Amino acid sequence: MTGADDDYVYDEATGEWRPAGEMKAAAIREVRDASGNVLSDGDSVTLIKDLKVKGANQTLKQGTVIRSIRLTDNDDEIDCRHDTIKGLVLRTEFVRKR
Repeated sequence: MTGADDDYVYDEATGEWRPAGEMKAAAIREVRDASGNVLSDGDSVTLIKDLKVKGANQTLKQGTVIRSIRLTDNDDEIDCRHDTIKGLVLRTEFVRKR
């Protein structure tokens, strides 16, 4: 007799077979900003401190608004675009949801 508890899914990150229910729970994750607010794709965020951008020789000032963020595989980073900087990745500890 086969039930839902008997289903296993191969986890490529760990290289192990894990129960399907466990994988679904792991897929639901929350990315939070510096204030603890939950972030999602398409949100707008504000910088909470001045940040020097490596490779662009530019500083983004505190209060700068970044629109249409995208979540990455890393819960501590978000992918975004700024008018003058393409392919910008910010750490969630330096942003606050608008």
